[in-house]
Amino acid sequence: MTEVEETAVVVTAAVVNQTTRRPGWERILAEAIEAAHDRPFRWGRHDCATFAFDLRRAIAGGHEVTALWRGRYTTARGAVRVMRRLGWTSLEAAGRDLLGEPLASVHLAQRGDLVLADTGLGFGVCLGARAAGIAPSGLVLVPISACALAWRV
Repeated sequence: MTEVEETAVVVTAAVVNQTTRRPGWERILAEAIEAAHDRPFRWGRHDCATFAFDLRRAIAGGHEVTALWRGRYTTARGAVRVMRRLGWTSLEAAGRDLLGEPLASVHLAQRGDLVLADTGLGFGVCLGARAAGIAPSGLVLVPISACALAWRV
């Protein structure tokens, strides 16, 4: 197990306990969505998980959990291998481990909260009635009803 993987448990506890949004988080969210329009998808660099968790850190602070996987894969198959090495059998398992228990209903999500979509989008961020995330086609917007889980940020 690498040093990064060994720190996953410590980072997990820190992420779950960090829930205070920074002043001006609305501007941070808007700027991140705008910047994502022009940034191409790249596995392990700018994909659903790195986008969502980087944005979570920008909004609420805490540890950089993306260090656990950033730059360690370049394909979907590689992402699955890294996820399994970190002890996660699915994106849902990763979300539960890093963020704790999800909200009782995805419809309780508020702007800035993280979501996990059923549409193949993966992790994203709630914008209100829609969620935004990064897919191979770029920035994607889906109805919040297309999301399976949500976590408070």
